[in-house]
This record gives sequence, structure tokens and C-alpha cells, in this order.
Amino acid sequence: MKELDRAIGYVESNEIEKGLALIHELKDKATDEEKFLMAEQLQEWGLVNDALPLIDELIAKYPEEGELYLLKAEMLIDLEEEEEAIHILNQISSEDDNYVPALLLVADLYQMQGLSEVSEKKLMEAKEMLPNEPVIDFGLGEFYSSQGIYQKAIPFYQTLLKTEKEFNGTDLRQRLAESLAGIGQFEEALPYFDQALKDKLEINTLFEYAISAYQAGHYQTAIEKFTELKELDREYHSLYLYLAKSYEHEEMLEEAAVAVNEGIAQDEFQKELYFFKGKIALKRGLEEEAESAFQQAIALDPGYIEAILTLSKLYMSQERYEDVVENIEHAKEYNEHDPHFEWDLAKAHQELENYEEALKYYESAYTVFKEEYAFLEEYGYFLLEEGQRSKAKGIFQALLAMDPTVDEIQDILFQLEE
Repeated sequence: MKELDRAIGYVESNEIEKGLALIHELKDKATDEEKFLMAEQLQEWGLVNDALPLIDELIAKYPEEGELYLLKAEMLIDLEEEEEAIHILNQISSEDDNYVPALLLVADLYQMQGLSEVSEKKLMEAKEMLPNEPVIDFGLGEFYSSQGIYQKAIPFYQTLLKTEKEFNGTDLRQRLAESLAGIGQFEEALPYFDQALKDKLEINTLFEYAISAYQAGHYQTAIEKFTELKELDREYHSLYLYLAKSYEHEEMLEEAAVAVNEGIAQDEFQKELYFFKGKIALKRGLEEEAESAFQQAIALDPGYIEAILTLSKLYMSQERYEDVVENIEHAKEYNEHDPHFEWDLAKAHQELENYEEALKYYESAYTVFKEEYAFLEEYGYFLLEEGQRSKAKGIFQALLAMDPTVDEIQDILFQLEE
């Protein structure tokens, strides 16, 4: 044992070749306990291929010792031989003290292979054997969290939090907060985020805290936390859009505009920032700025439906009907489609007095919007103007069925029936 300690001392003193040479000399005369310690040490140094023969020798001599199989499996994982590691772990008897650790390790391996159901089964088997073991509760919490099954993860983190704040270097309050936020319980998540950040300031946790505050409707808190994050890392691109949205909710439009421009300065290819810049500009009455922002968003993504439709609405309000047509036809060139395209084209062509085109698009839009009052009203009046009384009558009858209280619709139907 003294010789082994001396060899380890050489390696730790950076006399690596000298230390390894001494270990190889000791192999033949070492006791079984020393061989096990050598194998562990060699694995720790990353010399797995040197360690494996020692473990195989011990397994041949002690085939019932689960600890040996567990160590060999860990070595095989280091060598990225996961299938062989699973095979070795499955040889450990359920009566062995190492059976539960083997279940946890094999569960991790199955999860890595995408076999989530098998992984869960192994973890639940471990839970049945040791119902109060914290490492199993942590494993189940992490498993469900990684699968996005936050509702199932929450009880395990809550159980662990009764006795400790951290487990295996993981902040349990952060994990619980993330899980609560994952099922939409943003309000409940906030105090756990707050507690975790008081002990350790971590920017991703700070971002998640700010997002949860935003989702919970605590916009001032969201502004504070996003601003704090910005001061820590201005290149954290995801913060700017939500910071701007938080300002918008507080009717702080100037600040929202500043935030979105700061975001664009950091990431000029984020289409959502340009789109939101356009929306804020509209609220501020800056229609030229809004138009430019929407166009930039569409330039980044010609299929950005929300931006295309919003730009069309802007053109429509400005009575720029040719631009409405051009905007939508441009999107169609990229094989983009939305039912509102037909409705907007129908209105635009009607205003441009292209009545045949307008009728074509109204008929196309009708298949989607035949249950929508505003569309039917617009379509009905168009048909009336075009002299298509029979079709118009059917549309106005549908409108009256939706709302029998509208006198104007009743009067039009009365006239159509005369």
C-alpha cells in the first residue's frame, strides 16, 4: 500500500511516467484490494485501458461482487461503450448492495439512448427498493424535468427541499422554480427563483426569473430583472424583446423603443425585434418607421405571416391598396399562404375597382371565414354592390342568424325579398 501511495504521489507531483512505471511494477505482486485501488486510480487519471485488465482479473476471481461490475461499467462508459456497460450492469444481482446504484446508472444510459420508458421503469424500481433515498428522488426529478414532465418532477424537488437547498451541486430551488414555470405556475415559481439568486447570481436563472415575472404579469419586476441581466451581459440577446414588451405593458413606449433598438444593435438578424419595433412605432404614431421595421422583418423572413398581415393593415389604413396587393403577392412568391391573404386581397381589389379579382378572392376567403361576422358583412355588401342579390341574400340571412337584433340587416333582407 505504501508503494501504491508513493506511485500516486509521483503522478500528483507531475512525475507521471515515474508514477505509472511504479504502478505497472506493482501489478503482479499487489493484493486484490490494491489492484482495485489501482484500477480506481487509473480510471481517475483517464487511463481506462490500463485499468480494465485489473478489474477483469478481479471479476474472474470474485464473480459475485457487484462493486466490480459497477466500476467496470463506469469505465466502459468512459470508453463510450454504453451497450456493453448496460450488459455488465444487468449482471448485478438484485440482492447486491450495488443493485440500486446500478439501476440509477443504467437508467441514465437508457435515457441517453432515447429509451425514456425503460429509464423511468429502472428509476421507479429503485424508488420501490429505497423509497426514502434522496439520490433516487433527485434522479426522478431530473428525469421528469429533462422530459418536460414538470408536474411529476415537482414533488421530488419539494421532498428534497425539506432537508437541503442543493443536491450534487444543483440548486433545488432553481429546479423547482423552473418546473413550476414549466406548468405555467409563474407566480409560485418567483420566490424560488428569488431565493436561488440570493445565494448565487447566475445569468440563465436570472433570465428565467425575469421571464416568469413577465408571464405572471409583474412587469415592473420583469423590467428590473431584465435590466439587471443587461448590465451583467449586454450580449444576452434573448432579453431585449421581453424587456421591450414589459415596457409596453407599462405604457412606457419610449423605453420600449430604446430597448428594441438596443436588441437590434446586438442581433440585427432577429426578425421579432424588427416586428415589435414596428408595433411600438405604430403606437407612437410613427407610421414611416413602422413600415420600415415591418419591411426589415419581412426581408429577414419572407414568410413572416404576422409581419406581412400587419404591414397590409397599415397600407390599408393609408389607402395604399396597390401596396397591399404587392405585399401579399410577394409573400405568395415564396409559397407562403394564410387565409387572411385572400380577405385582404379581396378588399384591396375592391377598392382598386378590380371587381372580378375582388369577387374571386372573396369567394376563396368565404370557405374559411363563413362563420365570421365581420367578413360576411363585408362580403354581403360587396355582393349587393355587384348586383348579385341572390348570393347577397344568403349572406345576410347568415348574418341575421348570428345576430337577429341588427335592424339594418333585417331591412336589407326585407328589400331583397320584395
